[in-house]
Amino acid sequence: MTLATVKECLNQISTFINKLPSLLDFEQVEKMINMLIYAQAANRSIFVVGAGRSGLIAKAFAMRLMHLGFHVYVIGETITPAAGKGDVLVAISGSGRTGIVVTVAQVAKQVGVKVVAVTSHPDSPLGKLSDHVVFVPGRTKISDETDYFSRQILGIHEPLAPLGTLFEIAAMVFLESIVTELMHRLGKTEEDLRARHATIEVP
Repeated sequence: MTLATVKECLNQISTFINKLPSLLDFEQVEKMINMLIYAQAANRSIFVVGAGRSGLIAKAFAMRLMHLGFHVYVIGETITPAAGKGDVLVAISGSGRTGIVVTVAQVAKQVGVKVVAVTSHPDSPLGKLSDHVVFVPGRTKISDETDYFSRQILGIHEPLAPLGTLFEIAAMVFLESIVTELMHRLGKTEEDLRARHATIEVP
């Protein structure tokens, strides 16, 4: 058992992530960071939204923002409060077409929330309605030919990682890097984050 496909996929993903810094627009990144810091300074709330696996990444980002002391909420949770002018919504969707994410962003705009899109498609519906877009690369669609070996025979050289996997991994790494930068700018240490970590957890 050689696990050749596992090894090749691991190599593709690690190569993709290694290239990520050269694919990002750091002016876009800087603006996103400033929007988050400004909202916190103004005692406003940060909301996050994503669907499926992107939703899990949104929750992970929200957890870290909470550890940093932000007023942060996940759209769809029962304790999420009303949003209003001056708040920020971070909307995560590789395709920029995910129905629930686009709908949430539209409603957010109507009540004066600033929308930051994290997407691979700036020209998508989500990108077009957002106040700010951060481009995070990734493969969000599959070929019409879904069999891996058939694609190789036909010369269709697509990543092994299925569907939105590359975007999701890239978005996770990118947002964790944002957290690290926020720690630096806000003068927070790992001990500060640990102090806000959950003390009541489900066993």
